[in-house]
Amino acid sequence: MTTKQDQAPASPVTPTELENWATDPAGPVALHLKQRLVAVESVDSEPCVVYPPTYADIGYNIDTLSDGTRVALVDSVGSQANRLEPIFIAASTNRDQWLVPQLDIVLHTEPCGECDNCKKFGDKKRRREGEECSSPHKEKRSILELAHRIADAVVQSSPSLLPDVSKAFQKLRQTGDAGPLCAIAPTSLVFGVWDSRGGTGEKRPRLVRSLIRAWDVDTLHAAAQFNSVWKGLDEEQQQALKKEAKAKKTKLSIKGLADAPAIFRDTKVSEYRDGAPNPDARVLGGVLVRGRIEREVTVNLVALRGIRGKDDEETVHIRKYLLGLSLVAATADIDLFLREGCHLRYTGDDHWHEIPRRGSPKPIALGSEDTRGVVRQFASDAAGHFRPKWMATIEHAFNLDEAKKLLAKKDEEETGGGTD
Repeated sequence: MTTKQDQAPASPVTPTELENWATDPAGPVALHLKQRLVAVESVDSEPCVVYPPTYADIGYNIDTLSDGTRVALVDSVGSQANRLEPIFIAASTNRDQWLVPQLDIVLHTEPCGECDNCKKFGDKKRRREGEECSSPHKEKRSILELAHRIADAVVQSSPSLLPDVSKAFQKLRQTGDAGPLCAIAPTSLVFGVWDSRGGTGEKRPRLVRSLIRAWDVDTLHAAAQFNSVWKGLDEEQQQALKKEAKAKKTKLSIKGLADAPAIFRDTKVSEYRDGAPNPDARVLGGVLVRGRIEREVTVNLVALRGIRGKDDEETVHIRKYLLGLSLVAATADIDLFLREGCHLRYTGDDHWHEIPRRGSPKPIALGSEDTRGVVRQFASDAAGHFRPKWMATIEHAFNLDEAKKLLAKKDEEETGGGTD
């Protein structure tokens, strides 16, 4: 439904207004986007089928409202954050073009198999002779790809990175100074972080919160039939395979040697109810969406202005920097191929609003191409204050022994010491 705020002209966004959002305690409390999406298969406004994420035991996350409307979660807050954060991975090696530090965790290395040493000695002999591969392949992950960001377990298992991370969390916990963490992993403050494994228990809320829902949905089911070569085998072969499967306590269908219908999924509920297939146990086949598919993004300016540095001057730098990063993420046109069977696209205009502490929301032109340029320049300028503080070492090695020590620790997630 079009509101009066949507009908009003959207105000342009200037660098001065961006700075006010970051620093003015009497400024708006949030920025909010409502974005309409459609399946790529959709024509006009006809109903479409999309596949939401599947969760253990419950299947799709669908709620029934008091008026009977069924609403499906299409992409969760956590999933959206994990899709947004990698946009900060830089394609350039020029640090002056980076918006955030580019840190990688090297999980392990493998010989390339192509260099002279690999060809001459082979892997085992090369190691025995003490010869090194001249260009080993590094299996690594950017911290911008880690599910728990700078608080992830692999960071806890990286000795060259962990001391600085621990000091940054301790500083944040003890004095409220977010400067050290901004210099290591600022997106951990943008998308939220919880040091549940590092000892401080420090937990910071998301500045950018995004999710996708589909309205007025009906659950569909799927069925499939795998046809093996079973019918082509003679009786002697079939009997021999049956006997062997029984001895090995396995099923022929699991090994692809017998036909296998796919009607029911692995659940705790009965496959049949009242003599008929139980819908709650059936293989899921997506949801039919009759209503709207909607993405909502909120930038929490109250939480932003609650972050501070070692002094007033540093506090301003931190808030401007984090606002710039938050808006770069919030205004990004990310790919919406969410999973198999759920490929979406944007449709219509973006509706951004500035949300005041009191009164009506104000339309703002935050989603325009020109404004995105203003936002990115604002973020780049703000990053300039922190670039000299970024770590010189980009790659940090994962240590298996440290990971084993981590397994022996009791963290807040296990003991229930954390908070929601």
